[in-house]
Amino acid sequence: MFTQESFKVFEITGLDERMSAIREEIQPVFKTIDEKIKKDLEEKLRETLYIHIAQHRRRSVYPPENTWSAISSKKSGYKMEPHFQLGIWPEYVFMYLSIIDNLPKKEQMAQQLLHHNLLLTQLPEDTVINTDHTKDHYELVVETNIKHALERLKNVKKGEFQIGRVIKKESELWNEPEKAMEYMLATYRSLIPYYELLQF
Repeated sequence: MFTQESFKVFEITGLDERMSAIREEIQPVFKTIDEKIKKDLEEKLRETLYIHIAQHRRRSVYPPENTWSAISSKKSGYKMEPHFQLGIWPEYVFMYLSIIDNLPKKEQMAQQLLHHNLLLTQLPEDTVINTDHTKDHYELVVETNIKHALERLKNVKKGEFQIGRVIKKESELWNEPEKAMEYMLATYRSLIPYYELLQF
């Protein structure tokens, strides 16, 4: 499970130094947690899923400001379809259902979610959205910002949509790893109906 040491990785300067710490401190945690999430989702979705852990290979100068993993239905990659993400910024861990990187059919996906807008308001009350996966900004879900975010996803070429929950660095959950794991699993389970809506 993540610990306070996981968040301290982002205080390390230098690309090679931070990447070394990410590989040692964070990626094994991704693997452990993702295996549990993957198994749980596969049982409920009745499909084979694959784990992808970001390697940041394109970086040559600046160390990553965050890092993540993804669970998707394609072995070859995850960005070209809706997928589940688990990631960490310096101030929080996030668990999202993600539509990013201008994936095919995103306009139809946005329309599908807009059509079921009322369903989206039935998620846990601490559900949040993010509309740019490169920024650490998120906001609590309310009907108005969900609609605005989905309209942006539909109409803006670079529009993105991520929905789920976060666990802040200072959360007491990190002192109880089993409770943190259950919170994570519950988050992904709550997103399953929306993932299923996006399968065309």
